[in-house]
Amino acid sequence: MHSISFRPLQSTDFVMLHDWLCRPHVAEWWTPMPTLAEVEADFTPMLAHDSPDRGYIALRDGQPLGFIQSYVVMGSGDGWWEDERDPGARGIDQFLAQADQLNRGLGSAMVRAFTDQLFADPAVTRIQTDPSPRNARAIRSYAKAGFRALGEVVTPDGPALLMVRERGD
Repeated sequence: MHSISFRPLQSTDFVMLHDWLCRPHVAEWWTPMPTLAEVEADFTPMLAHDSPDRGYIALRDGQPLGFIQSYVVMGSGDGWWEDERDPGARGIDQFLAQADQLNRGLGSAMVRAFTDQLFADPAVTRIQTDPSPRNARAIRSYAKAGFRALGEVVTPDGPALLMVRERGD
């Protein structure tokens, strides 16, 4: 069994994060091929201590495994989750850095460890994620990590499958 941990994203991670985001297995489902300047602009707000959005480098046995972020769902803005009224709901997004890490249970282990960590905060009531309905690998991974599908929704990025894990699931 491998130890999965998380450390806060740092500006010194932006070059590595840019490299990861440009890998085909990530770019297929994430922002396709951003520039380094776009990565810096998109992720720098997460570095502020008072930001409701938090980015982390996932580590496996101390080595970078991937990226994971959490955000407060209510009031997330830009057309996202406008009907959400639960201040304890959190959203997550993530990916594994290496294509050869896929289909080995590492993604679901990473998500499970991260959601367990989020639930350590008693204010967190529910965690949600929204993979593309076409991303069968991500959907299986979330299900293995304790998420259940609520149904398809339309997001600013297009159709998504809303999946949730409630406290106590």
